[in-house]
Amino acid sequence: MKYSSLLVVAALSWSTAGFCQQTKPTAKPISKPETFIVTADAFADIQVLRYQVPGFNELSLQQKKLSYYLSQAALSGRDIIYDQHGKYNLLIRKTLENIYNTYKGNRTSTDWNKFHEYSGRFFFSNGNHHHYGNEKFIPGCSFEYFSGLIKASNLKGLPLAKGETVTAFLNRIKPIIFDLNFQPKMVDLSPNTDNVVASSNNFYEGVTQKEVEDYYAKFDTKGDAPSWGLNSKLMKVNGQLTEKVWKVGGMYSSAITQIVYWLNKAIPVAENAKQKDALEKLVKYYRSGNLKDFDEYSIAWVADTASRLDVVNGFIEVYDDAIGKKASFESVVSIKDLEATKRIKAIADQAQWFEDNSPLTPEHKKKKVKGITAKAITVITESGASSPATPIGINLPNADWIRKEYGSKSVSLSNIVHAYNNKGQKSGVLDEFAYGDDVKARLRQYGALASDLHTDMHECIGHASGQINPGVETTDKTLKNYASTLEEARADLVGLYYVLDPKLVEIGVSPSMEVGKAGYDSYIMNGLITQLTRIKPGNNLEEAHMRNRQLNAKWVFEQGKKDNVIELIKVEGKTYTKINDYTKLRQLFGQLLREIQRIKSEGDFASASKLVENYGVKVDQDLLTEVAARYAKLNVKPYSGFIQPKLIPVMKGSNIIDVKVEYPQSFYQQMLEYGKKYSYLPVMN
Repeated sequence: MKYSSLLVVAALSWSTAGFCQQTKPTAKPISKPETFIVTADAFADIQVLRYQVPGFNELSLQQKKLSYYLSQAALSGRDIIYDQHGKYNLLIRKTLENIYNTYKGNRTSTDWNKFHEYSGRFFFSNGNHHHYGNEKFIPGCSFEYFSGLIKASNLKGLPLAKGETVTAFLNRIKPIIFDLNFQPKMVDLSPNTDNVVASSNNFYEGVTQKEVEDYYAKFDTKGDAPSWGLNSKLMKVNGQLTEKVWKVGGMYSSAITQIVYWLNKAIPVAENAKQKDALEKLVKYYRSGNLKDFDEYSIAWVADTASRLDVVNGFIEVYDDAIGKKASFESVVSIKDLEATKRIKAIADQAQWFEDNSPLTPEHKKKKVKGITAKAITVITESGASSPATPIGINLPNADWIRKEYGSKSVSLSNIVHAYNNKGQKSGVLDEFAYGDDVKARLRQYGALASDLHTDMHECIGHASGQINPGVETTDKTLKNYASTLEEARADLVGLYYVLDPKLVEIGVSPSMEVGKAGYDSYIMNGLITQLTRIKPGNNLEEAHMRNRQLNAKWVFEQGKKDNVIELIKVEGKTYTKINDYTKLRQLFGQLLREIQRIKSEGDFASASKLVENYGVKVDQDLLTEVAARYAKLNVKPYSGFIQPKLIPVMKGSNIIDVKVEYPQSFYQQMLEYGKKYSYLPVMN
């Protein structure tokens, strides 16, 4: 599971430093951290950032080689996420790349700038649906102008079908790119809808939701059963439901073969026997496509706790599938941040105490919490679903039975959080939306720490807590399209319940109970008001993390009305949140946590639907209009993501004698370089 950055607490105090127009396509080493410029390109609703990799130069040559090989494996899977997000995305991307690489016309006109913005959005979202809202977006320029760009580029570089003319190609791509009604949503979570048919991702083809559910109903998901369907596309072949498994020799074979090539390079330079064992099992899984092999790899990966370097690589998270079965490709290569790990480890060491003292009913608590390994990491390279938009926390594996029997790894992405916290000048968001000087002062002093602690608790304790009742199926079968939202809400609530607990002060990770109050101030303000800046007028909430935040905040607001726990205050036409009783608010968070855990433990779909639809989906449109107007005056981009550092091997003959880190400055240039170097899949798969 991932913890999304969204509007992290620190973002209330800091924002962008300006818009960088197509910076020169160069990459240069940065030697002094204080001179490092975090901000890069900006377009539409997106600010692109850069992050550093402190500690890399301290690694041994063996570790540097390992990081290089694992990073190449990560980037080799880049095509996969595009295709998973939509079956036409590689066709679109190669068309855009061909224009950028070969068009010799005017690149300063208004229409070019509109094309340029569309391309940036497309690269950032790994497709033509918004990376967060999932709705389709189209170019601001006309189709006629777009066609002119294509015709004035190298026609030999176009991804034409065999025997296809340019005119036929243009007719084919027009609805794919310009028609908002053609595949309008990548993930559609609407109730009373066939969520499989309504979603335009490439996990299914020619099948209905009922057919999918009936197909997987025959697989046992109790106990230690694999996560069936995790690594395949389900479609009809000659009228029969068939899984196209993502493996060497299967679907995505050419890209996965490259991933395996680099993993095999990494195995001989693994840091220790356990890491080597995990990598070997990952290769075995990629070759077989057998999900039991994936579970064996996951168990081996959890067991490797001593390595300084680590990697997440595979088909992991199911957020992009409306019914939570199919996983997106992602990879994160990282180094353990030894100093920052001390805080999260202190929390993990108390995991049993947190479980024993949680507000869950006794039968839903784990009697023995096993093997939670927690650390802060310095990210080296991200790819797939983790890039360019990245999480700030990760807890894996996702299989409940592996967590229960073997434990899990929880990580906080420390250099990513650092980049967010230092991305520019003060934005004015805190002054605009926080109510009262005491709240503003508390957020300025403790907001960043409150955010870090909540992330740590969410990943380390939240996802690892609780248990499903014996005989109850996994949540993809029981809670279906509500599973991801409720899992994130549950983990958030664990963090919220304990961020105001004296235990955090006692174990030395929090200096004051004021930190917990800052966390509550930020969460309620974000869940009820500030996150609405990401929603277009007329829309409701679609993304799982946004739904979970509003669900939690709105539920406690409604339940606390009689005691005036939280107020919505109107001052000069502006709406603010005001918490009047932090202790009662904590009790309400505990009550909701207990109920959501019950829903998960019992597989109660009816209650899941009622809770999410009543509290997590619908948006007050008047408030949305107000928030949009207030944010517009601040010129703040609501979304951020990252250019990846570049690892450069220093060669002596055929041997790597060192690896250097460079920090590219242009997001567009990196996307074009990746398109040339890591394109392994055909346009149609």
